[in-house]
Amino acid sequence: MFPGRLTDCLNVEDYRRAAKRRAHKMVFDYIDGGSDDEVTRFENHTAFDDYRLAHRVLSGVDKPNMSSTIMGQKIDVPFILSPAAGNRLFHTDGEIGPAKAADSVGTVYCLSTLSSRSIEEIAALTKGPKWFQLYVWNDRVLVKEMLDRAKAAGYTALILTVDFPITGNRERDPKNGFTIPPKLGLKQVWHAMNAPLWSLDYVTKPSVKYANLAEDTSAVSLNEFVAQQLSADFSWDDAEWLLGEWSGPALIKGIARPDDAKRAINTGFQAISLSNHGGRQLDSSLAPIHCVQDVRQAIGSDAELIVDGGIRRGTDVLKALALGADAVSFARPYLYGLAAFGAKGAIQAVQQLQDAVARDMILAGVGSLKALNESYIRRKN
Repeated sequence: MFPGRLTDCLNVEDYRRAAKRRAHKMVFDYIDGGSDDEVTRFENHTAFDDYRLAHRVLSGVDKPNMSSTIMGQKIDVPFILSPAAGNRLFHTDGEIGPAKAADSVGTVYCLSTLSSRSIEEIAALTKGPKWFQLYVWNDRVLVKEMLDRAKAAGYTALILTVDFPITGNRERDPKNGFTIPPKLGLKQVWHAMNAPLWSLDYVTKPSVKYANLAEDTSAVSLNEFVAQQLSADFSWDDAEWLLGEWSGPALIKGIARPDDAKRAINTGFQAISLSNHGGRQLDSSLAPIHCVQDVRQAIGSDAELIVDGGIRRGTDVLKALALGADAVSFARPYLYGLAAFGAKGAIQAVQQLQDAVARDMILAGVGSLKALNESYIRRKN
C-alpha cells in the first residue's frame, strides 16, 4: 500500500513509496538509483544486518544524551544531513526542506555546490550550523569564489567530495532521459501525466537551476557538468590547495581505505566520511559500515569518523557508533520525504530518526553516545 498522507509515513521505506507515487519517474529514479547493477546501493543498508546489538538491562536510562561534537560543532543528535544536488527538481521547496529539518533537530545541514537554492538563501534561512560541500573543479577561480561566498555567509566547515572524479554508470538516468532541467519528450510527458502534483509544481514554479552558478549559466545534465568541470586526475595536491584556500575545519567525504584515511589526516582534514556516494559511483564498493573498524584502528583518535550511506533506522546509527564512528550522515531519508511531501516531509522524516535513536538508546540501555562501544556489538555468524 502506498502512503497517501504524511501521517501515514512511519519509516524511511514509507517515504520512499510515497516519493515514488508523487514524483516524476526520472526524478524518483535519480534519488533512488545506483550505478551498474546497484549492488552497492543495496548492500549499503543490508550490511547493517551483519551486526546485532547486545543490549544492557536495568540500566536506568530514561532520557539518553544524544548530543555530540563534530569538528567543534555541538549537535543534539548523532547525525548530520549529507549534501545532495538539485533539490528543487524533487519538490519546489528544494533545499529549504532539509535545512529546516536539520535545524529542527539541532544538527548540521550540508549544502551542495550544485544546490538549487543559493549559498546565501540557505545561510539566512535558519540559525542552525551549516557546512558547504565542494568538488575540486577545473575552474579554480570559480572554486575560490564559492569558498569566499560560503565563508561570508557563515558556513563553518568545508566538505570535499573525492569519490566523484567522473559520473558513475547510473543506467536509470539515460533510460529515463534524465536532465536538469528536464527535456520534454513523449516519455517525459507520459511520466508527467502519471505524476500530476509534481508536474503542476514544475510548470507553475520558476525553472530549476544550479543556484550557485552565474545567472546566465543554464542548468545542464549532471553528466555534462561533470565533463566540463571535473577532471579525473585531481589529486592529493589539489586537496591540499583547497584546504589552503579554505583555511578552516574540513571533512573529506568518500574514503573507504585505512591508508587513504591516514593520508587525509596528514593532508590536513579534521574529519573523515566513509562513503561510496550512496552506491552511485563504483559498484561493488565496500559498504561504509564495513569500513569503520579498520579505519578507526588505523587513525586512532586523530580524526573524527562519520559513516555515510545506508542509514534507515535508529539501530543503524547505534551500530555505527558502537563500531567506532563519531556520527552518521544520510541524504535519501530526507530526500524521499522532500519528494513526497515537500519541506514538511523532510522535517518529519528527520525528526522520526531522532525519535528512533532516542528510543533505541533506551532499549539498548545506553545513557550517552560516549558509552557506546564494541561491547554492544556482535557480528553475525
